[in-house]
Amino acid sequence: MQWWREVRNTPDDWPGGVVTIGFFDGVHRGHQQIITRAVERGRQAGEPVLVLTFDPHPAEVISPGSHPPLLTTPDFKIELLGRLGVDAVCVQSFTPEFSLVSAADFVHDMLRPRLRPSVVVVGENFTYGHRAEGNLESLRRAGETEGFAVEGVRLVREDDHVLSSTHIRARIAEGDVATAARALGRDHRIEGIVVHGDARGRTIGYPTANLLTTRYAAIPADGVYAGYVLRAAERCPAAISIGTNPTFDGADRRVEAYLLDFDGDLYGAQLAFEFTERLRPTLRFDSVGDLITQMAADVTATRKITAAAGPGRR
Repeated sequence: MQWWREVRNTPDDWPGGVVTIGFFDGVHRGHQQIITRAVERGRQAGEPVLVLTFDPHPAEVISPGSHPPLLTTPDFKIELLGRLGVDAVCVQSFTPEFSLVSAADFVHDMLRPRLRPSVVVVGENFTYGHRAEGNLESLRRAGETEGFAVEGVRLVREDDHVLSSTHIRARIAEGDVATAARALGRDHRIEGIVVHGDARGRTIGYPTANLLTTRYAAIPADGVYAGYVLRAAERCPAAISIGTNPTFDGADRRVEAYLLDFDGDLYGAQLAFEFTERLRPTLRFDSVGDLITQMAADVTATRKITAAAGPGRR
């Protein structure tokens, strides 16, 4: 799969084909339905499939300071799109200038001449252009003029809500990572680099990797979770703690993981933490001994949950 930044940098030899457009944070099951349909159209026509996505989140440009927590890093989003079978990804910078581009100019000056769509596949609630003035129907009308077809894909609905990134962020903020995983189609992941902490865990027999997370990461609610730590191709079951370590009167909120059956130095390593199930809230213990007893129970629960989930869960 190839990818590039900015529509204007689309390779001159890009042949055109099926295009789908969206921010696609999380590449959740609702997004997957849209992208899978685009891939189906591309395979039927013998044409490549391109995803046009954006960076940063449009909310940060339209209303500075309102950037939502992100379900995926830009690199992981591209990886997930590749897994779905797309042939190319174009990441368009969502700048103040871009936010002012009208719906008509977006189609006439950017979409049609550079990405050369034969078909544009989008969700039924798709909007585009300055102040979201364009929608699915206006895109269809533009396609009739510009020479491409448009297909709207119905949104995925579960229970009484549309499956959306906003809904998933809310579940993660509550610590309900199991519900988030069902909506995502995989465990929620955060990424970062391992930095030095207090080294207290090592002294009590539970050394942890303290993660400095990427900017805007959607970090779950404080608590202890069963999950995994990923380093390159390695995937290790882990008990993950989020909080301020109240037993030791901690002040800084930290994300740290105890890797089961692992012995090694992880300082400076790039890791991903995946959250399978919340075990309990953050607690203050009367003694270090009580904390150690609870940590042993957390590790036992983590081992049971990750064994049931199996090594293939991603």
